[in-house]
Amino acid sequence: MTQTLGAQSSIPAAREITTKPRRSDQVFRFIVTAGGMSSLVILGLIAFFLSLKGVNVLREEQWSFLTESRWEVLQDAEGKIESSTFGIGAMLVGTFIGAFIAIIVGVPIAVLSALYLTFYARGPVKKFLISVIDLMAAFPSLLFGFWAFIVFMASAEYWAKLINKYLGFIPLFDVPAPFFERSPFIAGLVLAVMIIPIVTAISREVFDQTPLDRIQAAYALGASKLAMIRAVVIPYGRGGIVGGAMLGLGRAMGETVAVYTVLNVVYQINWQILFGAGGNVASLILLKFGEAGPDEVDALMAAGLVLFLLTLMVNALSDVLINRFGKKGR
Repeated sequence: MTQTLGAQSSIPAAREITTKPRRSDQVFRFIVTAGGMSSLVILGLIAFFLSLKGVNVLREEQWSFLTESRWEVLQDAEGKIESSTFGIGAMLVGTFIGAFIAIIVGVPIAVLSALYLTFYARGPVKKFLISVIDLMAAFPSLLFGFWAFIVFMASAEYWAKLINKYLGFIPLFDVPAPFFERSPFIAGLVLAVMIIPIVTAISREVFDQTPLDRIQAAYALGASKLAMIRAVVIPYGRGGIVGGAMLGLGRAMGETVAVYTVLNVVYQINWQILFGAGGNVASLILLKFGEAGPDEVDALMAAGLVLFLLTLMVNALSDVLINRFGKKGR
C-alpha cells in the first residue's frame, strides 16, 4: 500500500496542451515573414519609382510609345530641346524575337540535359556536370557577352549563312544584304545558352521528385527506360518544365549586357532574324542612358516600366500554365 502511494506521488503533473507557439518559433516566423515581405516591398518601390519617372512620357506619347519605332531628340543651336519622339515598338519586337529564339533552342536542350543527369549519368560524372550547370546559372551576363563576342559569334555567323543558303526562300530567313554579324539570330542563341543552366537545374529537381513506385511499376510492366520517361517522368514534370521555361523567358526578355555585346542595335522592326540589325528594350536603355538628358531619362524609365510589367505578365502566365499543365504522371 505504501509503495502504491509512493509511485502515485512520483508521477509528474500533466503538461498543459496549448497552441501558442514558443518564443523561438515566434522569432523564426517573424524573420521569415519579414524576409518574404521585403521582396514584395522592394518590387513595389521599383514599380513606384519607374511609374513616377515615366508617367509623364507615357501620358504624352500614349499608345505611340508602344507602337512607334523612332527614338529622336531634336535640339536647337543652344542645346534646348525643340521636339522629341519616343517609341519602343521596334525594341519590343526585338525583345520578343530574341526571347522566342532562346526558348525554341534552349528549352529542348535543357530538358534533355536534365533527363540525362537524372536517369543516365552516374557517379563522379553526374556530380561534376551538376556542379558545372549550377555554376553556369550564376555566371554574370558580362562573361556570356565576352564569350559570345570573341568565341561564339564566328560559329553562329557560319550557321546563319547555312540557314540562309538552304532556307532563304522563307521570308524569316531571308536577308536584304549579305550582312550576318550581330543579328537577332546570334543574340537569341546567346540567350539560349544563358537560360539552359536555369531550365536544366529546375527540370532536374522536378525529375528527381518523380515517385519511385511509379518508376518501378513502369519497369515491372516491361517498359524500357525511354518508355518509362515518356509515360511517367515527362507527365509528372510538365509543371516544372513549364515553370523553368517561363523563368528562362523572363531572363531572356530582360537581358541587357550580353545582347548589347552581340547585337547591332538599329531602331527598326526587323523580322529577318539572320540580318544584322535589331535590338531589345534592355539594350536600348543601356545604349541611351549615359548620354540622355532629363526628358530622355524619363522616357528610358518608361521603357523600363514596360519591361517590368512584361516580366510580371510572364510570371503570371507561368503560374497559369503550371496550374493548367502541371498534372501528375500516370
